[in-house]
Amino acid sequence: MFLTYEDMKMDTPKYLRRLAKFLGYPFTEEEEAKGIVEDIVSLCSFDNLSEVNKHGSLSIGIPDYAFFREGKVGDWRKHLTTEMSEMLDQITKEKFDGLDLVLTD
Repeated sequence: MFLTYEDMKMDTPKYLRRLAKFLGYPFTEEEEAKGIVEDIVSLCSFDNLSEVNKHGSLSIGIPDYAFFREGKVGDWRKHLTTEMSEMLDQITKEKFDGLDLVLTD
């Protein structure tokens, strides 16, 4: 199963449901009725998870702020050079060669 960040951002509940089904744990009708999907989306939102950034660093010395940026589509352009982007594109192309998968910017 392939999910893109852009798709997840566009319709998070839809892709959360697909992911749960793919993993063999689809949401039950009762869970759907109780709003469990929406609760998970809220708990996993960047607004909620970015709170991690405010609490120090991991025991191995990696600062928490290293894990989250802005959670915006295309934000990678602020952090990767053209050379880095091209290198990642080449690696991705090699690793996914032969798959019916279209990757876009």
